[in-house]
Amino acid sequence: MDKSEKLDAYYKKEDPFKDGITLLRGIALKTEAEEDFKWSIPVYILNGKNVFGICKFKSHFGIWFFNGVFLKDPKKVLENAQEGKTKGMRHWKFQSLDEIDPKSVLAYMKEALENQKKWLEVKAEKTKKIAIPELLQCELSKDAALKSAFEKLTPYKQKEFCEHLTDAKQEKTKLRRLAKILPMIITGTGLHDAYR
Repeated sequence: MDKSEKLDAYYKKEDPFKDGITLLRGIALKTEAEEDFKWSIPVYILNGKNVFGICKFKSHFGIWFFNGVFLKDPKKVLENAQEGKTKGMRHWKFQSLDEIDPKSVLAYMKEALENQKKWLEVKAEKTKKIAIPELLQCELSKDAALKSAFEKLTPYKQKEFCEHLTDAKQEKTKLRRLAKILPMIITGTGLHDAYR
């Protein structure tokens, strides 16, 4: 399936938010952004850079602004996409079609594109030394193949696995997560590769 087929399938799929995302698409197509399809959602790019995406979830739909932190946000509608994890991304959520003011949405999209032309973007921080959780460290010290596979992973993937374990509150959750990630480490599969 090529890009245009994926885009059509995304927008034509029967869904409670079908009309809402279709309206957002119509607004996005009035901009100079190029429509693309990445991470299973429509993404709008300029000069090869991701500027915004249109997404839908179980209880809402909306627009992701990849460097939304630079938007003026006069309507105070933008939220941090993942508090504590994302520095630049901002999300404008809608629950219904009536909440969309096309003029305002277009203004935000155009501002995001202008910011991209100015190369305003959050720079990725240098990866700090990864603190390997004790549970994982114990497994790595027992299994040379596992240790070797872990060391071959990118720092980003190593960090994902470590955070996945340390974010768990209960010991049984940590053990369940450990059991899940060990085979992934051996195969070199990242925790979120399916979404990339």
